Amino acid sequence: MNILILGGGGREHALAWAVKQNPKCDRLIVAPGNAGIAEIAECARLDIENGEAVVQFAEENAVNFVIVGPEAPLAAGVADRLEEAGILAFGPSAAAARLEASKSFTKEICDAAGAPTAAYARFTMAEPAKDYIRDRGAPIVVKADGLAAGKGVIVAMDEETALAAIDDMFGGEFGAAGAEVVIEDFMTGEEASFFILSDGETLLPIGTAQDHKRVGEGDTGLNTGGMGAYSPAPVLTDEIAAKAMDEIIAPTMRVMAERGMPYKGVLYAGLMIENGQPRLVEYNVRFGDPECQVLMMRLGAQALDLMLAAAEGRLSEMQVNWADDHAMTVVMAAKGYPGAYDKGSVIGGLDALPEDSKHMVFHAGTREVDGKVTASGGRVLNVTARGGTLAEARQAAYAMVDGIDWPDGFCRRDIGWRALS
Repeated sequence: MNILILGGGGREHALAWAVKQNPKCDRLIVAPGNAGIAEIAECARLDIENGEAVVQFAEENAVNFVIVGPEAPLAAGVADRLEEAGILAFGPSAAAARLEASKSFTKEICDAAGAPTAAYARFTMAEPAKDYIRDRGAPIVVKADGLAAGKGVIVAMDEETALAAIDDMFGGEFGAAGAEVVIEDFMTGEEASFFILSDGETLLPIGTAQDHKRVGEGDTGLNTGGMGAYSPAPVLTDEIAAKAMDEIIAPTMRVMAERGMPYKGVLYAGLMIENGQPRLVEYNVRFGDPECQVLMMRLGAQALDLMLAAAEGRLSEMQVNWADDHAMTVVMAAKGYPGAYDKGSVIGGLDALPEDSKHMVFHAGTREVDGKVTASGGRVLNVTARGGTLAEARQAAYAMVDGIDWPDGFCRRDIGWRALS
């Protein structure tokens, strides 16, 4: 098969790495890709949010299967355009992608499905939103309704922070994404990520992970796109996962189908777990980043078979074959992230690191300049390892981190601390 992956971050490098191992893959193209992806696949310039451009490129390159990595192309209807052109695609329709593209839409679906989640209210004007915050008190969560590149959620531990978030959102800091705001009650507990494949009828859980959103050790500081992750997540036991399927995932999928938007692709459910009870924090309509990196590390070549089955409506035939192991990824970011940071610093030592089924550095924000790998983003590298235990995976991942020569980068040194403590 000729396969096209849309995206250019660490998630897409991990997807490409797994897909490349499957003998079904004859030619692999990633658009736009990055310096790490270029070592294992062809990279192409393409407007991945333009459905017509993606279709044209796929037809010109005899692409048989398109895997959509990020959420923005899905919200823009790229999967719809591919389906209309008769090109097999992995990812939900634009209508179904509203589960991530609109927080208020997700809340409506959860209400209809009876799925447990935080109490909330929606606002299109600042003053009523502020009045609501003053009435409810803090801590409280303020969310831009639309897509904001993972930055539109403010967990405010005091009223002042929450009120400032309202000013920022209605003041245009998040563009159109902040034209409507959802304010939620703060949920206590431990958060984990649950990944489920759907072909519109069959649901197949494919793994759990736990992300580390805060920039600082001990989960302190500003929210980020994720500073590291590990899989599986011990807090998401088989019993709790089954409860989440019965009470949250399956009812959501049923309501989506009843409303004429059956869900196809991967559903990422962010769950808050307390006293054995899962509640929904959010849905994402694509693999998490950096959770995808640890999932792909553990799934390997079968990831392509599973995604193909979801796209072709054959999930009822499939099962996930898990090794009894653990994976961890440590994000190396540019100093200053998630605030202002410099680009262009040179990263050394990568060539000396092992690259095999248990050790990989997935590139998230890199470019090759004059034969050298340079940093081109905030989150730059995902240093990933597998081990028989989480402690072994962690030891291997940090040993690789220590082999990277990048004075302008930093990482958290406590990834996995909840599970390992």
